[in-house]
Amino acid sequence: MTTNTSGAPLPATGLPLNLGQHIRRTLSLAVPVMLARVGLVVMVTVDTVMTGRAGAEELAFYGIGLSAPLVMQTIGIGLLVGTVILSAQADGAGEPQRCGRIWRLALIVAAGLGIAYGAALLWGEAILRLTGQEPEIAAGGGRVLQAFAPGMPAILMFIATSSFLEGISRPRPGMIVSLGANLVNAGLNWILIFGHLGAPAMGAAGAALATSITRWLMVVAIVGYVLTMPEAARFGVRAPLAGHWRSIRPLLLLGVPLAAAIGLETSAFAAATTFAGWLGAAPLAGFQIVFNTVALIYMLAIGLSTATAVRVANAIGRRDQKGLARAGWVGTGLVVLVMLGVAAILELAAAPIVTLYTEDPAVTAIAVPAFGIVAWLIVSDGTQGVLMGAMRGAADVVVPTLIYAFAFWGLAVPLAYAFGVVAGHGLPGLLWSLCAGLTAAAILLAWRFRVITRRPVRPL
Repeated sequence: MTTNTSGAPLPATGLPLNLGQHIRRTLSLAVPVMLARVGLVVMVTVDTVMTGRAGAEELAFYGIGLSAPLVMQTIGIGLLVGTVILSAQADGAGEPQRCGRIWRLALIVAAGLGIAYGAALLWGEAILRLTGQEPEIAAGGGRVLQAFAPGMPAILMFIATSSFLEGISRPRPGMIVSLGANLVNAGLNWILIFGHLGAPAMGAAGAALATSITRWLMVVAIVGYVLTMPEAARFGVRAPLAGHWRSIRPLLLLGVPLAAAIGLETSAFAAATTFAGWLGAAPLAGFQIVFNTVALIYMLAIGLSTATAVRVANAIGRRDQKGLARAGWVGTGLVVLVMLGVAAILELAAAPIVTLYTEDPAVTAIAVPAFGIVAWLIVSDGTQGVLMGAMRGAADVVVPTLIYAFAFWGLAVPLAYAFGVVAGHGLPGLLWSLCAGLTAAAILLAWRFRVITRRPVRPL
């Protein structure tokens, strides 16, 4: 029997994996997660495209209204990330019964947080006025925020459930539900945005309401799958919670710092959205097009990030230090290759992409040149995202949060204000500033992961 660097015995795990096997295992988990996350962003993309057809003003309303729910949602994802980590570690340690209990505790946290979020969004117009938006934009964006409110508990409960399934290396149900939901959402958009079948034409608010309705259908479908899946008993999805409520503590100890980290990143993008709103409706609409495209591409990184987190956590569960390091660096290498390929496509396809969203000449003139900057931005964004996934899998959360605080609020946001607003460089100034913050985050997280790989492995 082998030992780890601290002298603790290692369980038998078979022959070490070679590089090709690491790549195949990472991709086999990453691809369904990518598609599941793509499904969530495609929903927003379809909303954005269909809202754009209702007019540039409605697109601006949707863009400014999407910002706060997106920050809330991503903070919720961070808070619930312990679901993936703890489930993966328990599964890797041969304790599958713990996984289902972790899932149900996560559902309780998700529901409570979602209700609080929904209540806050009901004050949407007042929130936007506090950020300095013009009255017309605040009113239109406020209606969007109110329409997003009822769907907030549903999206967080869906994320908690799909995270549990990803943690036990079963990501396909989340993928299927997420992709299938887009058909429902598109149909509801057609009715509620444009006022078909006797419904009022709600514009941007109709798109948000369609998403809220669809999210509840998604959570019903995925929870139903978990409760009836063949391995439900093995993974303890109905096992009593009595005596296991203490598991909520590590869930939150992992989740709160990561929620703060993700909130720092997303709120930096939200701040840039606010700055774009100060520049006028056309720059705001252009920023929304760019931001939505970046978010869609980032789902590729999210898939690799989640796969990397699960594989790192599995390695920790079985006390495999070399496997931990290899899983993290393989995921990082893969995302760099993927993002470089996507960047080349963006350079060639900027104009057709923008045309999907709008034909408004003022918006097009702003958005098309911005894609040259986005091609650089997504490489840094994907790299830091996967490295953060590796840190999540290793349950290292405090230092990465401090790194995010520096990279996004110490660097990106002040630069965005200085160059985008004060110096008058507009959308290019905002995007280059975000790119600087993302690059700093990637470099510092790579340093931190190198430190982690040299420490003794300690499961939670």
